[in-house]
Amino acid sequence: MNQKTYWVSAIISILTGTCIGLAVLLIQEKQKTPITSYSSPVKAATPSVVNIYTQVAEPKAFNDANKVKHSINLGSGVIATKDGFILTNHHVIQNAQSIVIALYDDRRIEAKIIGSDPSTDLAVLKIELPNLPNIKMGNSDDVFVGDQILAIGNPFGIGQTVTAGIISAKGRNSIGLNTYENFLQTDAAINPGNSGGALVNLKGELIGISSAIYSSTGGSQGIGFATPVDDALEVMADIIEHGEVIRGYLGMDAQKVTKALAENLLLPSEHGLLVSDITKESPAEKAGIEVGDIIIEINNIPSEDPFQIRHLIASLKPGTNISLVGIRGQQSYQTNIMLEKQPTMQRINY
Repeated sequence: MNQKTYWVSAIISILTGTCIGLAVLLIQEKQKTPITSYSSPVKAATPSVVNIYTQVAEPKAFNDANKVKHSINLGSGVIATKDGFILTNHHVIQNAQSIVIALYDDRRIEAKIIGSDPSTDLAVLKIELPNLPNIKMGNSDDVFVGDQILAIGNPFGIGQTVTAGIISAKGRNSIGLNTYENFLQTDAAINPGNSGGALVNLKGELIGISSAIYSSTGGSQGIGFATPVDDALEVMADIIEHGEVIRGYLGMDAQKVTKALAENLLLPSEHGLLVSDITKESPAEKAGIEVGDIIIEINNIPSEDPFQIRHLIASLKPGTNISLVGIRGQQSYQTNIMLEKQPTMQRINY
């Protein structure tokens, strides 16, 4: 290779490397550019979010001879499928005598209740209309604390409204609102009327159903809760197939054993769950579980978190056999228990 050819090759290599480097820097700089508009995800998601108007009979006094009075309640919902299934909250449609859905394009139609699940505060409605704009579904595994999100709903009945915020926390399971909780927490403004509305990511994908707020004033104070999309879709699938959510049922209540609790009660273990109540004629009673027992393992999973075990039992179908390891006094034991179907609105934890 002569000297001239060598220098030409060297210059070409240097220029190529420089171009690649500049391209990488431009891409990185573009990614750092702050978001100045949420119009794209809003445009993608808002047509799928509906306003829900329910007519509810007001309670009458015992000696009131007047006609029954009705009130109109407001809420939101999300068109989940092209054939008209709508996800919303149970409390939005509870005791409703009639339900009217108002779509983004001003169409209005009465909805039919397919079923509801008070234990998760979710409900499924059905409307019969052509060309329904169903929302694109996200994935709960792709949601992280710190993600930017949008809340879409009908606060105070003023019309469809979009607010922005972030995911403040995941897995909130001890708020005390529902029997089964796994909430996303957000600081996006959620107000009365937003219930049942959409929590979406910046792709316009559904990541949660807005459910409740923590507030001392009745309005948004930066602490809102939403049911994750994966949980909502599981409940919806069960309701569509069975008209209700089918869950396993053990029939006991328990609390986490801590070091302080073990010392105060002279318990034989500083780990596990202390059984505090057994429902009569439940699978737990039939298996001989007693108040005061300490549950160490269920299906080889250590019993440290009562909320985790509650969800484990609920996720199993009636007729499933589980293995339970416990301690009574100083004696350990193992037993197999067949789960039954959870009674409606059962408040026992497991």
